[in-house]
Amino acid sequence: MRVLHPDSGGGVWLRDLTEAGVPVGAARHVAGVEPDDAVRWLWASTIDLYPGLLRAGLRLDRCHDLELTEALLLGVEGRWGEPRGLAAAVARLAGRPVSPDPPARAAVPPGEAQEALFDAAPVAPAGTVGDVVEVYAAQRERIEATPDPRRFRLLVAAESAGALLAVEMGAAGLPFRADVHDALLLDLLGEPAPMGGQPKRITELQRAIENAFGGQRLNPTSAAEVVRAFGREGVSIPNTRAWSLRQVEHPAVPLLLEYKELYRIFTAHGRAWREQWVSDGRFRPEYVPAGVVSGRWASRGGGALQIPKVVRKAVLADPGRAFVVADASQLEPRVLAAMSGDRGLADAARSGDLYEALAAASFGGDRAKAKVALLGAMYGQTGGQAVPALAVLRRSYPRAWEYVEEAARTGEQGGLVRSWLGRTCPPSSVPFARLEEDGSSYGRARGRFTRNFVVQATAAEWALVLLARLRTALAGSSAEIVFFQHDEVVVHCPAADAAEVTAAVHRAGDDARRLLFGDTPVRFPLGVSTVECYADAK
Repeated sequence: MRVLHPDSGGGVWLRDLTEAGVPVGAARHVAGVEPDDAVRWLWASTIDLYPGLLRAGLRLDRCHDLELTEALLLGVEGRWGEPRGLAAAVARLAGRPVSPDPPARAAVPPGEAQEALFDAAPVAPAGTVGDVVEVYAAQRERIEATPDPRRFRLLVAAESAGALLAVEMGAAGLPFRADVHDALLLDLLGEPAPMGGQPKRITELQRAIENAFGGQRLNPTSAAEVVRAFGREGVSIPNTRAWSLRQVEHPAVPLLLEYKELYRIFTAHGRAWREQWVSDGRFRPEYVPAGVVSGRWASRGGGALQIPKVVRKAVLADPGRAFVVADASQLEPRVLAAMSGDRGLADAARSGDLYEALAAASFGGDRAKAKVALLGAMYGQTGGQAVPALAVLRRSYPRAWEYVEEAARTGEQGGLVRSWLGRTCPPSSVPFARLEEDGSSYGRARGRFTRNFVVQATAAEWALVLLARLRTALAGSSAEIVFFQHDEVVVHCPAADAAEVTAAVHRAGDDARRLLFGDTPVRFPLGVSTVECYADAK
């Protein structure tokens, strides 16, 4: 293991450690870093330090990210949300007051990144090489004190590997054709306004919506105005979400639905977005590992994880190359089967269509009813039409039912729940306003959150381990992982290598199953497509 810590002059301090974290020799100051596949690197923050190394042509194999690990440990220790940076960790060890972490820097659009290995700063980076060593030693002890250290070590390793990949994906970029994107916008939105206003089709839709409401002036982006307009027509709607609008018979509804879709494309993925985030034929956002409390990734700048399918038509492989797109099938129900050890649900999860197998075994062949029951159990939809189906689920699959019910009870009572590898949910002191919109009590809302947290967070771990294994398998090849979203991964590779990459994806998925759940009968099938256009993936 080797510590890497920058100084204020653009150089870097290195110090070797044993795998147990014991220093070997003295720290040394160098101007650059040599790659070494045998080394596991130890540093404060991958997202801060790895981009400069990658720009210098140094792709590193393994690391331990102190900041991401600190966040995981604070969570399991019931201190979720406390500052997690190196300076804060050092202060905690010394018993000093802990200052907040500095605010996250703004995402840098492509073409604006600094070219220096480590940019010189007027103030020296927080901490020293000795601080990094000290915090790492303390983290090792704290990991051993977690409820299941073996699992937690896997979580830490996967989280750190994911951080390396996130930086590499941002550097590689997703192939993106600006000319195709502009043609799509012209077809969808019409000619852009000469003075920078709304494009033709959106303006036309706004006028049509106003006419559908009797010619009254209306801003379709204002939920309050739209609700009032329906009220004047004698129609009561709770909000302007697509689901609510589709329950209404009114000539304005299809116009509003189209307006919402096109306005989102215009504002979030229109020409201004493309000019800022796409350069040299690549879309390069900044990915944020564990940006969501469940461990799912987020993105900072560019809206990478919300690209509409129609815009994906502009994601085209380079000549002679292809995309291998892998998507996990029914991931969260399969995760529940593996975690709970429910034999009946595990048997259903052996098949390609879990819901169909459930339907045949317990729901009289009714696939829709089986799906409603299982999703209702995982997401807390336990009323209305779901009640009879849930009763069947409870009788037929008691261990799976009790697994999520126990998580819900713990959440309702203010307790903490954990994923399979040990990621801990936020405490009850953290508000979840979005979970209270239906008017239910905070306790019930939090119970719905915790029942899904144990499943969704574990599904995120399965995907993260798959990514780590696939990244290792593709190292040194011409294939690049260029996109990842929840349970979907996209590899850009020579077309002739697509079959080999596909096999590597399947092996990585099986490795993830084995590393998380051991000898489980549950299978995690991956739908894999080889396409030239991302939008064509099945």
